Amino acid sequence: MNSIPLVGLSAQYQQIKADVDLAIASVINSSQFVGGEEVHAFEEEFAVYCEVKGCVGVANGTDAIYLALRALGIGKGDEVITVSHTFIATAEGITLAGATPVFIDVREDTMLMNPTLIEAAITPKTKAIIPVHLYGQTCEMDPILEIARRHDLIVVEDSAQAHGARWKGKRAGSMGDVACFSFYPGKNLGAFGDAGAVVSNDKTLIERVRLIANHGSATKYTHQIEGVNSRLDGLQAAILRIKLRRLDEWNTQRRKHAAFYIEALRNSQLIPVTVHPDAEPVWHLFVVRTSERDEIQQKLKDEGIATGIHYPTPLHLQPAYTHLNIPAGTLPVTERIAKEIVSLPMYPELTSDQLEAVMKSVSAATVEV
Repeated sequence: MNSIPLVGLSAQYQQIKADVDLAIASVINSSQFVGGEEVHAFEEEFAVYCEVKGCVGVANGTDAIYLALRALGIGKGDEVITVSHTFIATAEGITLAGATPVFIDVREDTMLMNPTLIEAAITPKTKAIIPVHLYGQTCEMDPILEIARRHDLIVVEDSAQAHGARWKGKRAGSMGDVACFSFYPGKNLGAFGDAGAVVSNDKTLIERVRLIANHGSATKYTHQIEGVNSRLDGLQAAILRIKLRRLDEWNTQRRKHAAFYIEALRNSQLIPVTVHPDAEPVWHLFVVRTSERDEIQQKLKDEGIATGIHYPTPLHLQPAYTHLNIPAGTLPVTERIAKEIVSLPMYPELTSDQLEAVMKSVSAATVEV
């Protein structure tokens, strides 16, 4: 049979090709490549989708975190609590703003921030908490927000993998003081290149982010502050608008695929990520744990089935963060799961035949090892 990719971007494009091609042509004809009507329309539509009052499109998800923190006045000498089990962009946004990331461990079952560990990490320098809604599932926002309120801390939701997810009915991105999204091509809502957004119910904050992202300028050639260049371009906005209309439909498909996987793995040695009963995930990734990861990955590769590891080395053990002097063993759950996790193919366009093929290969591989 044909190979099965981890993410099927080509299959998605074929579904929406006519609309996307028309949208791209429209932007080219209008020459509104930076800013313009498509960007403004997407910002309004995405804010409505996230159930918040404001949105500003930026160049990528990393910038979104940096810009949000900078707009909040968080910088040198400040600490921001987050997790080590995430992509480096989460921590990069903190350090780019001049602050220091403080890593805490995750829960064993959901692999998300463990709220019971937050208060022990709070110091007089702590200014914010960044819960990471990883793999398409929201963190336990109630205890996180309660702790933040009690200690007068800002909550910045890293929603880069949770477009459309909910916690107790509330959209990812609508619960904290501000939220950051990535539209990297492989995301549930992905652009045709890098793109990101900052959303919030605080319109003043949104306009502050917009100002910083546009060279500190609200009026051309007048710069209130020194900013940066981090703007969503018209082509990406037009593409994202087309995709946003299909996002809920695609997320529903992801849930169906996840349900199939979970049922098929019921008696397997591969253990899926646990879904919290108050969460409604959108399954950006389908991650399982196994002590025989390397062998199973190789056997699936031999069958033409792509897998991934999200993420093999925790941030506190990365060379980039040796200066933080966090020794191995400090975050035991994070370090343990990093050696066992593997991501199976997950995208809306997976067919029933492909899903069956993945599970058939998984079953054969686990028997052999």
